[in-house]
Amino acid sequence: MTRGNRRLDVVLLTGLAALTLLPWYRVESGFYAFRWLSGLFSTAEAAPGLLQIVSYERVWLIVVPILLVLTAGIRPVRDPMRRGMLLAAVGAAGVLYLSLQGLAIGFTGWNWTVSETLFGPLADGQPSMGAGAVLSTLVFVLVFSFGLAERGVMKGDAFIVSAISLLAFLVTVFVLYPIVSMFIGAVQDYDGSFKPDGFIRNMQDPGIWSLSCVIGGARCGVAWRTLWLAIMSGLASTLLGLAFALVATRTRFPYKKGLRLLTILPIITPPFVIGLALTLLFGRAGIVTEFVADLLNIEPGRWLYGLTGIWIAQVLSFTPITFLVLIGVVEGVSPSMEEASQTLRADRWRTFRRVSLPLMKPGLANAFLIGFIESMADFGNPLVLGGSHGVLSTEIFFAVVGSQNDPSRAAVLAIVLLAFTLSAFFAQRLWLSGKNFATVTGKGDSGAHIALPKGLSIAVHAVVIPWILFTMAIYGMIIVGGFVKTWGLDNSLTLDHYARAFSVSYDGGIAWTGVAWNSFWTTMEIALISAPLTALVGLLTAYLIVRQKFAGKNLFEFALLMSFAIPGTVIGVSYIMAFNLPPLEMTGSALILVLCFVFRNMPVGVRGGIAAMSQLDKSLDEASLTLRASSARTIRKVILPLLRPAITAALVYSFVRAITSISAVIFLVSAEYNMATAYIVGLVENGEYGVAIAYSSMLIVVMLVIIAGFQLAVGERRLRRENRIAGVDTPSVPLGQEKSA
Repeated sequence: MTRGNRRLDVVLLTGLAALTLLPWYRVESGFYAFRWLSGLFSTAEAAPGLLQIVSYERVWLIVVPILLVLTAGIRPVRDPMRRGMLLAAVGAAGVLYLSLQGLAIGFTGWNWTVSETLFGPLADGQPSMGAGAVLSTLVFVLVFSFGLAERGVMKGDAFIVSAISLLAFLVTVFVLYPIVSMFIGAVQDYDGSFKPDGFIRNMQDPGIWSLSCVIGGARCGVAWRTLWLAIMSGLASTLLGLAFALVATRTRFPYKKGLRLLTILPIITPPFVIGLALTLLFGRAGIVTEFVADLLNIEPGRWLYGLTGIWIAQVLSFTPITFLVLIGVVEGVSPSMEEASQTLRADRWRTFRRVSLPLMKPGLANAFLIGFIESMADFGNPLVLGGSHGVLSTEIFFAVVGSQNDPSRAAVLAIVLLAFTLSAFFAQRLWLSGKNFATVTGKGDSGAHIALPKGLSIAVHAVVIPWILFTMAIYGMIIVGGFVKTWGLDNSLTLDHYARAFSVSYDGGIAWTGVAWNSFWTTMEIALISAPLTALVGLLTAYLIVRQKFAGKNLFEFALLMSFAIPGTVIGVSYIMAFNLPPLEMTGSALILVLCFVFRNMPVGVRGGIAAMSQLDKSLDEASLTLRASSARTIRKVILPLLRPAITAALVYSFVRAITSISAVIFLVSAEYNMATAYIVGLVENGEYGVAIAYSSMLIVVMLVIIAGFQLAVGERRLRRENRIAGVDTPSVPLGQEKSA
């Protein structure tokens, strides 16, 4: 038996099991509850596909077993080109048919009028796809992949072809399909019929586009308010991040380690907690507000609630991220170029302005883009501090879950938000295209960076030091706020908030009696499931992009990058519109949260994997393949051990984002699966600031502990290096005994 036949036999057996042993349609009690086992051959809900055809008259499913029989019939064909063509055709037909029948037939019958006209009415419809239907679709994707491999695609490597096909299929389903569904939903009526009235009405709404105001004013349309806020937040966080990077790399600032530590805190802080801390400081009952009101004998103001407060909170939240982007850029500027400028009698200010700063353009553009997109997607801070000054993300939320209940309006607002972010993304690419900013080459580069001009050094210190103190005050309020009884009314210290959130009792067994435990355990479970999946998918994708050449590679990479550029609010709305009805109904389940996190955070794992993979010489792969190891074994035994830093980064980032994300999950949580951030938003809306801050503080501590655990579990990569100092050769250290720096 050839290896190709063994692979095909395994896939055929899997397809047979999907058709005869698994529920074809979605089980309401959940697949992993396994209650469907008792009704597998006796109820319509849990019946497998073959029984659905025979006993429940869903005759359109007869095509699936026919295609499986055809696949088995191709098995004896000996000509690899003909066999590959037939397998690819059957696999493509299976995927296409299962997708079309799922979209065309809904709960009550045909979803499309043209289908009813061509084939007549159906006596019964069908629920959403279940485990059997999904597994059958994946089986046909693999059959299609094996066909391409047998025709010599990717040198006949079935693993590589299957990985590319599966990833392309998953990206199509969980990135592109939801966005398309959102666009379609904008021009649909409640019954699914085409009705663009709501789209046209909302697109012409003055509340979105009105310009009858001074820029940034209260009467501006929500689109221009959001755009203005994003531009200001992007600019401010980029300039502050640059100031921090210059202080950390070009000055003798004595607390550089503490400066870098401060950059970690906002990344592991739930997004609306900074808004809460600002409220405790500058709200109507805040410390600073009351002090100033008593000192000047004036009424406490509400200046914080509006665009000003949102802007301050966003700059506090996003500056550390832009700093992390820019510090590597500032350090990467070639010292020899700066020295050459000074040799030509340029002073330090002219050298910085004409040499150093232009070479930082890519980093500045990336930092601004990150600040702009993060501001556009920000949901927590506008919800806490926005007041009557709504932005697109909060307006989308209230259009979906508020009294409006207007899906068309939510879709239109999401389209506007997506248009702004993608425009910024393409503008950045256009600005940097065709220009070369390389300063690090294969040649050595000696010398030290020049000191900053005196005036600039004073200016960046004057900005950075107060900002550090302000940030420390904000995080001080986060710590203290959880121990104050009622902020502004009763400032006595108490542990009641922590006790209410995380109390535990023992009565014959441990009882988690605190109000936060349910959402806490749900959050940990979903984050710990999604983090390894995100890292796995991201790093496998990075391997394919760096090491393989295939048709559509640039389009594939762009689709992955798109999921990073799409704001979380748009992702949440599009997932609701795509997965609330057949063919895939997942709303209210843990699965939709896991999938949202995996495909939302995957691009970071991909970019980190590409950066790490680019440092590994292809000869390592080639040596393994020459020794007849398969691609899968090469990845497992050679590549993955050398990618441990990238694995750790992908795990940490995806885990932290799964816990702190709010803009997407606020639309996807349910009573059974409620995430911590959504629960904290509910506490804030009810005015329970103490419990909200106590819960947030606990999340920060837990994240720090688990991040350390990830680091220990993955470990560090070990490399063999030869130490050569001043021309003296020292014995090489045996493999596995020296850690890389």
